[in-house]
Amino acid sequence: MANFRSVDEEFFEDLEETLIGADVGAQTAFDLTEQLRDEVKLQNAKSKAEVSQVVVETLVAHYQAQGVNEDATMHFASDGPTVILFVGVNGVGKTTTIGKLAARYKAEGKKVLLAAADTFRAGATQQLQEWGKRDGVEVIAGEPNVDPASVVYDGVRAAIDQQADILFVDTAGRLQNNVNLMQELAKMKRIISRELPAEPQEVLLVLDSTTGQNAIQQARLFKDSTDVSGIVLTKLDGTAKGGIILPIRNELHLPVKWIGLGEGVSDLQPFDADEFAKSLFGDLLEG
Repeated sequence: MANFRSVDEEFFEDLEETLIGADVGAQTAFDLTEQLRDEVKLQNAKSKAEVSQVVVETLVAHYQAQGVNEDATMHFASDGPTVILFVGVNGVGKTTTIGKLAARYKAEGKKVLLAAADTFRAGATQQLQEWGKRDGVEVIAGEPNVDPASVVYDGVRAAIDQQADILFVDTAGRLQNNVNLMQELAKMKRIISRELPAEPQEVLLVLDSTTGQNAIQQARLFKDSTDVSGIVLTKLDGTAKGGIILPIRNELHLPVKWIGLGEGVSDLQPFDADEFAKSLFGDLLEG
């Protein structure tokens, strides 16, 4: 838009390249550019401000059209503890996300417990315990290399006994051993459901937005293997392009429920499609 001169073929080529560079994926970029050709012509948009408005409106409409009847709210049990399972590969920010959400819900007056079921990665339990200290919430943990399902069982029992509102469960993410990993997740869910038949309420897949199209592959894998109910997209501050949200919805039809915009506790925010579309194109609306 900084180089905007007129609505011509070069403009649409640049726009398509910009969309691909923003990680929306080649097919989505092509489809969006075709939609924008029609919309710009329909609205007879010629000025920079008019074209900018059409681009943002089309992005939002495209996003929302893929998510009709989609539920991006967080679900909580009507009675007893709510169990929320976090899945995703190592390094995407699962533990940090749990720490931030624990702080958020504790501040709302809820009793929160954490279960450190990533028992195989060195330092994972300690990292969650650090968040527990910071947030002032109890962390249920086991010995190193203990069966993760046993930690989940202890966490569920503690949540029931202490009448906790929410139990957040951190899990391992070793994709190189994919079959075992998915069996572990299935076992955890069986244990949770045995003690609390309506749980878990949520299985949130945490994705690192800086990994671009690789995040789609991860989402595909986890969706095929477990009942993912929503996405948490981390590291949207800095170099991340964020357009990865569009192909996630187009192909997988999973709602993005939270986005991580920085290191602070308040930097994990509910996802808003309109704000996302505006931020994807920076100051485009200012022109």
